[in-house]
Order: sequence, then structure tokens, then C-alpha cells
Amino acid sequence: MTSGPRPFVFFGLLFLLSVPFWLFGALIGDALLPGLPVSALMVVAPAIAAGLLVWRAGGAAELTAFLRRAGDFRGMRPWVWLVAFGTMPAVMVLSGVILVAVGAPPPAPQIGLTQTVALFALFFVSATAEELGWTAYATRPLVKAHGLIVAGLIIGLVSVVWHVIPLLQVDRSWDWIAWWALGTLARRMIIVWLYVRGGERVFSASLFHAMNNVSWMLFPIMGSHYDPASTALILVVLAAFILARSGNTRAFG
Repeated sequence: MTSGPRPFVFFGLLFLLSVPFWLFGALIGDALLPGLPVSALMVVAPAIAAGLLVWRAGGAAELTAFLRRAGDFRGMRPWVWLVAFGTMPAVMVLSGVILVAVGAPPPAPQIGLTQTVALFALFFVSATAEELGWTAYATRPLVKAHGLIVAGLIIGLVSVVWHVIPLLQVDRSWDWIAWWALGTLARRMIIVWLYVRGGERVFSASLFHAMNNVSWMLFPIMGSHYDPASTALILVVLAAFILARSGNTRAFG
């Protein structure tokens, strides 16, 4: 007999599974990529935590169906593709415009096709592992119980706390982390909205997440001039506009 998803049990298990990655990152001290510590390998933890809970509740058949949701993009409407793929590149371009306007222009971008494709492949796989937890497992029950806005805030806050140790391991300042956290909360609100209104496709959340990571990593040279403050302000305005129109709905589709 299957039981429904338990988001808060998932959150607890997620943190427990992440501890070895945090410790490993502290011991190794190296970075996988600029701004990405070894502990970033914890991206597999949300999928593992969610998968274990699904398997325990419903067995192998339930787990197989759950994992298949990651690659299901059938029926995704054109606007969902556009939002998922295009939002974060547009946000980063606007961030660059703001930096130019305030007298802190970033250098000319150095973006190669091979580099971009490789980063997208890497970040899409990692985003899928995360969104199997955040979106496929936790989002629906939280939205049904608390509404879209509260669900987005809960998942966003948990995600922010989950990332703090890796950010400190790459020497991010608390000021940087604070702005990044604000942007992450706003971004999660948009992802939850996209999932709720876009047909409950985990693929759309993974694509949005992956494009976020690709966009900041290419801004403009491996994330060298990424500005969390301007990015956060843009995302907050965008999320506020979207949520003002949608409200704290509990309805899907």
C-alpha cells in the first residue's frame, strides 16, 4: 500500500545524506569548477532521498514511474519551453545592462559552443537530480497543503540553507550569500509556478534550473563577474509580477 509524499521527512533525509559531501568538501578543499566546491556533488542527494522514500512507500514499480517523470516533456506547451529556457539568460543580460549603467561593466563574454554545450549537459543532469526531489517529490503536496506561494517559500528556504556550507567552502561572503539567497527564493517561486501552471512537468523545472546554472557560469567568463544583487532584484520583481497574477493558488494546470 502506497502512502503520499512526506516533504518534511524528505528534507530531513536530504540533510542527512548531504553531510558526507560537506565533510568531503571540507577535507578536499578543491573546486570542481570556479564557484563550485567538491561538496556540490551533493546534487545527487535530493534524487536519492526522494527515491528512497518513493521506493519504501510503493516499491520498485512506483520508483520506476517516479524516475521516468524526469524525462517526460510530452505536452509541454510552447510558453513553458520559452519560460524554462529563456528566463535566466534574459535575466543575466539585464543584469549586465544594470552593471553597465552603474559604472561596473563586466568584460566582454568569452563563450564557446563546445563549452556551452558541455556546461548545459553537466548542469542539466545535476538539475534533474535536484528537481526529482524539490519538484517531483515535494512540490505537489506542499502546494496542495499550503498554496503556491507558501510552498515556494518553504522549498526555497530549505534549498538556501542546504547550499550555505558549499558556498562558504568557496569563500563566498555573507553579503554575497544574502543576495544569492534572495534570488534563489524568487527563482524557486517561479519554478513552482511554472510547474503548477505548466502541466506538472519535472522536465520544465530541470530545464529552468539548468539554464540558471549555465547562465551565471557564462557571465561573462566562468561566472567571474556574476552579480547576485542585481540578479536577485530582477528575479524578485519578476516573481512578484507572476505571483500577483496567480495568487496563492492550490490548483494545478
